[in-house]
Amino acid sequence: DGEFVKTFESEFAEFCHVPYVSCVNSGTNAILLSMLAMGIKTGDEVIIPANTFIATAWGPVYAGAKPVFVDCTSDTWEIDSDKIEEAITGKTKAIIGVHLYGLPFDVDAVQKIAGKYDLHVVEDCAQAHGAIYKNRVVGGLCDIGAFSFYPTKNLGAFGEGGCVTTNNAGYAEQIRSLKNHAANENGDHEKIGFNMRMDGIQAAVLSYKLKLLDRANERRRVIAKRYINEIVSPFINVQQTQEGAEHAYHLFVITVPERDIFIKHMYAHNIECGLHYPMPCHLQKVFGYMGYKPGDLPNAEYLAEHCVSLPMYPELFEDEISRIIDACNSFNGGSEF
Repeated sequence: DGEFVKTFESEFAEFCHVPYVSCVNSGTNAILLSMLAMGIKTGDEVIIPANTFIATAWGPVYAGAKPVFVDCTSDTWEIDSDKIEEAITGKTKAIIGVHLYGLPFDVDAVQKIAGKYDLHVVEDCAQAHGAIYKNRVVGGLCDIGAFSFYPTKNLGAFGEGGCVTTNNAGYAEQIRSLKNHAANENGDHEKIGFNMRMDGIQAAVLSYKLKLLDRANERRRVIAKRYINEIVSPFINVQQTQEGAEHAYHLFVITVPERDIFIKHMYAHNIECGLHYPMPCHLQKVFGYMGYKPGDLPNAEYLAEHCVSLPMYPELFEDEISRIIDACNSFNGGSEF
């Protein structure tokens, strides 16, 4: 790693209150290398929430393991800790919790189950830079944290990038080796490695933008507070935040009964919305061999069918926020189209 990467690793370690950060070339590979560092291999199982971007599942799959999907709660939309235990088998080796949209999952509840069954826990922090769980910044709460620095993230690079955060020196050393062709100091390659290093230019950009992150996140929270307080339409539900969690609001997601009509309504007001994510992982064609069917994970399926992402970025002006809120409040449930 070059000097810019080392500098950013040191800065981000301080930001996340962890001793070890290792930068890689994507958030997806941060999850993969986390799996490999923990010894996850072919035949193992890893528990994952069904309502996440599919990259969360790729890490275990690339390592040869089987992803086992569990439902989310109906209010926070985070992994439902009450559903985890019934998904555990003798092959289960780890749980990946996702801080979805920037809201920390219930780390303590998941860690309690993991401790009972001697399982690893990985935080997927791809959307949660600077989010806080019970006065602790995400990334150092479990065995490993995996971050993405894709350009659209709260902390985004100029191109692709990611990192792994950990309190465990052994995991950190494994990841540093694996991402750099698994070479030892003598140039001897004892195992299969990868070329998954971060470019120096990405690290230089991230170092600059890290200084702005807290202020940008605070602006996101101000915007979200307006949305929460001022959107009063009975047809719109917002993500609930559990006690002790401070949302980073990478996305502001709502659910509506007639999504396509709502999106058409917003377009009519010259407002673009997003979809994160319109199909839950367990119903993706690639995982068809696992035998999941509609109705198996109802909360994740409801969210996928009804979710809409409202505009959310720090540069939104107050009048633009007002216009979005007014458009939401004028939605009448779908009868206008």
